[in-house]
Amino acid sequence: MTADSPEHRPGPHAPEKGDAQPPEPVLKRARFLASELARHNHLYHTLDAPEISDDAYDALYNELAELERRWPGIAGGESPTTKVGGKLLEGLAKERHRHRMYGLDNVFSAAEWSDFAERMRRAWDEAVNGPLPLDFWCDPKLDGLAVELVYEEGRLVRALTRGDGETGEVVTEAVRTMASVPQTLAADGLPPALLEVRGEAVMFREDFARLNERQEALGLKTFANPRNAAAGSLRQLDLSVTESRPLRFLAYSLGAAEWGACPPCLTQSELMARLSAWRFLTPPDGRLCAGVAQVMDYAEWVRAHRTDFPMEIDGAVAKLDLLEAQRVLGFTARAPRFAVAFKFPAIQAQTKLLAIEIQVGRTGALTPVAILEPVAVGGVMVSRATLHNEDEIHARDVRVGDTVIVQRAGDVIPEVVGPVLDKRPTGTEPFHFPHECPACGEPVHREPDEAAWRCDNLACPARRLRAITHFVSKAGLDIQGVGEKWVEQLVQAGRVQSPADLFTLSEADLLGFERMGETLARKFLAALETARTTASLARLICALGIRHVGEQTARMLATRFRDLDELSAASTDALLELPDVGPEVAASIRYFFETPANRIVLERLRGLGLWPISSGAALAEPAAKKETPLDGKTILFTGTIFLPRGRAQALAEAAGAIPVSSVSKKLDYLVAGEKPGSKLAKAVALGVPVLDGEGFRRLLSESGVKIPDEEFKE
Repeated sequence: MTADSPEHRPGPHAPEKGDAQPPEPVLKRARFLASELARHNHLYHTLDAPEISDDAYDALYNELAELERRWPGIAGGESPTTKVGGKLLEGLAKERHRHRMYGLDNVFSAAEWSDFAERMRRAWDEAVNGPLPLDFWCDPKLDGLAVELVYEEGRLVRALTRGDGETGEVVTEAVRTMASVPQTLAADGLPPALLEVRGEAVMFREDFARLNERQEALGLKTFANPRNAAAGSLRQLDLSVTESRPLRFLAYSLGAAEWGACPPCLTQSELMARLSAWRFLTPPDGRLCAGVAQVMDYAEWVRAHRTDFPMEIDGAVAKLDLLEAQRVLGFTARAPRFAVAFKFPAIQAQTKLLAIEIQVGRTGALTPVAILEPVAVGGVMVSRATLHNEDEIHARDVRVGDTVIVQRAGDVIPEVVGPVLDKRPTGTEPFHFPHECPACGEPVHREPDEAAWRCDNLACPARRLRAITHFVSKAGLDIQGVGEKWVEQLVQAGRVQSPADLFTLSEADLLGFERMGETLARKFLAALETARTTASLARLICALGIRHVGEQTARMLATRFRDLDELSAASTDALLELPDVGPEVAASIRYFFETPANRIVLERLRGLGLWPISSGAALAEPAAKKETPLDGKTILFTGTIFLPRGRAQALAEAAGAIPVSSVSKKLDYLVAGEKPGSKLAKAVALGVPVLDGEGFRRLLSESGVKIPDEEFKE
């Protein structure tokens, strides 16, 4: 949930001083905490796949915050304590928020709430001569996806997710499918010239249960909890999927506001009434509380009635009612000084841990699962719960035979909190995490900065369906007519066990499947044959599903290596010399080609004739092509230029350039438009040449790529 006010000027703040130089163990612990928090932020905000409960996350966060308070030198600009949100998803357009979307600090007790209120008073006294008005608007803390709706002259023109707080994904058309979102602001008189309405996209419990029943009946993936379902539904590229999902938007604050002839709101309570009058849904049972004590009473009331709310809630929120007071107090690096969330603990129970099973996910990640004596947790019978990863098992010292504490994180995801040590039987032993995949027997690996062990075997039964589906998808070889449903049937029948098996299919094989007639079978085989004979090296690299290697990196690799033989022989050092390849990507490429089972699949592809030679490598031969200013140059775009980002990248590629995604000393050109962000400063510091839109257009022209005048609007 975000907390914002119409203006975002940081308020007064006096940082506490701490010791200057931390000892090495403290630095090591701080680095570990920062890495874990960044990973969990990515899982929660970007992938909608949280591994730990809010309580567990808060414990990590508070420990890091305390270390940074005592030793301020630890904290840097990239610390998770200064950020909110996650990385942005690929595939959706991106846009910067006019005003940053912040998160909320948390309190867990009456004492912490009193301390927060006292800090507000002190900050107010530093800025204003007079008492702080202590009326608060309070409402339940929703557990959904934060969204910003932009209205111009009363009409909805844009919708963004929170994203990383500074930049969000554009989900305008998806939001338009939601019946709870007003397309225009009904107003007596003129609507505001500009209004950014912020709130949460949620799914009610009953709607979520019906959705999962429908997914299960159709044989589709079910969702872990309503938040994941809401986030995944809103970020769909297929709008028909979004439209079919029971999403609702509940409004609770504003970003930018230009009221024009419309009377401005002066208080949060007035704003909530105005939002309701404009036909927005708002969080239920919100109310105005006079003073610190009434706020605490409200939080306790919400906690006692949390299961009565139609949507998932994980706390209560209190905001100063006076909007001018919100503006004066402002924000810290990641949260407002005028608002706070009361977080509720998860519901817990005790039971016996019978066994620990290792599941292999469709991405190859090995996840330990606790097999439990069934126990009721918050009205739901739980017999299985996540143990997250190897580090979590060791940190909590959970052993088979223990009596363990189980909780439903976010009231939905069951997890094992830890053992009840005074009930531990004699003879229990620490759990040893397997280093072979339980599904295929191949060795698994763990990257230095990751918590999960992974199986990268393309033919692993546990990840086979996902690997082959990706291989034929638009992100892979883009084989028309060979979709996920057919792949699933072929895999389940045992006829296809690796991508190479697809190219050994016969018409007789296909005719054994329901709804597969002769005509369709011939088209199916023709599509496979076309892919086999025409696939480019870039598409094949992408289709292999190498971790951290997407389309952009695959295209770059295809310009540097003649075929998969050359790529597989490239050393880590050679890979690190390439643009857009860091240690993580290089290690992933090396591990993929060093996996024996993958080498077997690749040899089969070679034998079947699917072994493309890079056209880029061929063109790099002397005299094969006249060199141009952009030929072989790496290029990155930041900010808003006169062309959409995808169009600009396509033109750069047509001129022989290689678009990359990050700034480094290996970057040849940065094209910077309006609102370029931190990439521009980093490029300047590294001495990277910076082009404006006109400079980019000129280099394109010199490279033989013309932009029609109607597209050039600078």
